[in-house]
Amino acid sequence: MRLYESEAKKVFNQENIPIPTQFGTIFSVGELERTSNLTFPLIVKALVLIGGRGKAGGIKKVNNLNEAKVAVNELMKLKIHGYPVNSVMLEEVIDIEGEIYLGVTTDPISFDVILITSALGGVDIEEVAKSNPDAIWKKSLSENPLILPETVSNDATTFLISQFPKLNKVREQLQLTISNLYAIFQKYDAKTCEINPLVVSDDKLIAVDAKIVLDDNALYRQSALFNKLGIDPESKRHDVAEQTKFEARANKAGIIGYLDLLPELGKFTKDPEKLYVGLVPGGAGYGILSIDEVVNIGDRFFNGRVVPINFMDSGGGPTLSTVAEMFHLLMDHPIPDLIVTSRFGGISSCDIFIRGLIQAFRERYATGKRIIPVYGRMVGTELPNARVYLEKAKKETPESLRELYIVVGNQKIMADIIRDGIEWFKLRKQQEVA
Repeated sequence: MRLYESEAKKVFNQENIPIPTQFGTIFSVGELERTSNLTFPLIVKALVLIGGRGKAGGIKKVNNLNEAKVAVNELMKLKIHGYPVNSVMLEEVIDIEGEIYLGVTTDPISFDVILITSALGGVDIEEVAKSNPDAIWKKSLSENPLILPETVSNDATTFLISQFPKLNKVREQLQLTISNLYAIFQKYDAKTCEINPLVVSDDKLIAVDAKIVLDDNALYRQSALFNKLGIDPESKRHDVAEQTKFEARANKAGIIGYLDLLPELGKFTKDPEKLYVGLVPGGAGYGILSIDEVVNIGDRFFNGRVVPINFMDSGGGPTLSTVAEMFHLLMDHPIPDLIVTSRFGGISSCDIFIRGLIQAFRERYATGKRIIPVYGRMVGTELPNARVYLEKAKKETPESLRELYIVVGNQKIMADIIRDGIEWFKLRKQQEVA
C-alpha cells in the first residue's frame, strides 16, 4: 500500500522530518476558494499513486488566487500515465540551494534493508546510478536493526558532505533526518521510505517530496496509522507504477498472489521461437515450484525455449467465480500460448476448481473470446465429484471444452504433465504451419 504524498508528509511531520508548510488537500476549485490561510506563491501538486508527476505537468507554481484556480482546474482534468487526478495538495514554495536523495528500502533478492543516499537528488535515482554511480552511497543492513546504528548515519552524512560541502552547516540535522527516516521505515512496516528531494534551504533541511510504501503483509499492525490518516486498510492502494494491468486486475478480483514475471507487451516483444506458459497452481508453494518446473523442463527438453509468464496463488478455498477469473485473466493476457494448472485439493476443493475452470471455458466459447489450451491434473479433496462433473461436462459441451486436457489422479507427476503439454502444443503448432 502506497501513501499519497500528503499522507506521507503527515507521517514525516509527526516523526520530526521537516516539511514545507501545508495548506491542505482539495478536490475542487470551490474548496480552493474557501481556503483562507493561503500564502502566495505556493505549489499545487497533483496527488496520484505514481511517479513522474513533474514531467507530466502535475506540479505547478502559482503566484495568486487566479493562477491557483487555473492550475487546480487543469490538474483535475489531467491524467498522469493514464491515471486521473482526483485531488491536489497545496504547500509553500521552498528556495532550493541543493537537493539530496535519501531512501530506505528492501533488497528484493537478499531482503536486506538498504539505506541509499546521494547529493544529486531531485532526479530519478536510477538515472544517477547509471550515469554517475560514484555519486551514490549505499549500505546493506542484513541484521535489520530497529534503530539505525550511529556509525551508519555518520558515514552517510560524511559522504554527503564530501559531495556537497555546504551540508556541513546542517550536519547534525542531516544525520538526524537520516536516522528518523530509517525509524519511520521500521515503525510503520514499510517496504520503501524515500525523500527526493531533501532540500537545503536557508541552512535548513526540508523534505519537499515524500514517499512511503507499506508492506501489505503487515497492514494489520498499522491500525493507529490508518485511523490517524483516515485510510481504509482494506483498500490496499498499490503504487500503480509497480503494478501491471493484470496484477491490478487480479488484486481487484481478490486473487491475492498474482505476479507478472515479464514486462507488459509494448515494453518487450515475444520471441516467436519461444513458448510462453501461464500458470494456475494450487497454492503459493506450488506456484513457485511450477515456475521452477517449467524452466527446468524447458531447459532439459526444449533448448531453453519455454518461458513461465506469471506467479499465482489462489489462496485457501477459492470460490467458483474466483477460479473462473484466474483462467479468464490468463486467457485475456496477450503473452501466454499455453496454460499449465494443477489442483492438489486439501483446503481447496477439486470440485469447485473443475467447475470454475469449465465455467471459464464455456463463457469464453459462448462469447467468442480467445481460448488458450489448458493442460493439468487434479488430486485430493472431492476428487470423485470433480471427475463425474468433468466427464459429464465433456459429453454435454464437447466443443467448448476441446482445449481442456486434465489428468484426474496420480497417474502422472506434474513434471510429466508439463512436458506432455508443451510437446502436444508444439506438435499442434507444427501441424498448423504444415
